[in-house]
Amino acid sequence: MFRCTARPAVPLPRALRGFLIAGAVAFCGPAMAQQAQRNFPQNALRGELTVTQPPELLLNGAPARLAPGARIKGGSNLLVMSAAIVGQKYAVNYTLDTYGLVKDVWLLREDELARQPWPRSAVEAARWAFDPIAQTWARP
Repeated sequence: MFRCTARPAVPLPRALRGFLIAGAVAFCGPAMAQQAQRNFPQNALRGELTVTQPPELLLNGAPARLAPGARIKGGSNLLVMSAAIVGQKYAVNYTLDTYGLVKDVWLLREDELARQPWPRSAVEAARWAFDPIAQTWARP
């Protein structure tokens, strides 16, 4: 019965290995340093959030509540626990579920906060036009 035998691997010279590793780091370094653009849904509203006692919070100065299974995402799009941000005020984009509970929250970075205008209520969102690719709103 014929069997294939593996050839022994030829080791790369140490200098060539170092050169390849340095090239890979130089190639990938700038790409890893950039933050990806986060795409927000059309029903996302902008507001100011302060977690008081999870799941209770203040949203634009009014009492609100986090929905069961709500997600709070930080600037790097990683999950943030509500207990970790108690008492701190954040500019956020958020969505509400059908019961009016806060479902998804994105803590905004400076570049995202600079995207103006952004609706603060469902009435404004219904009147304005949303461009999902550019992630911008246009007033009529």
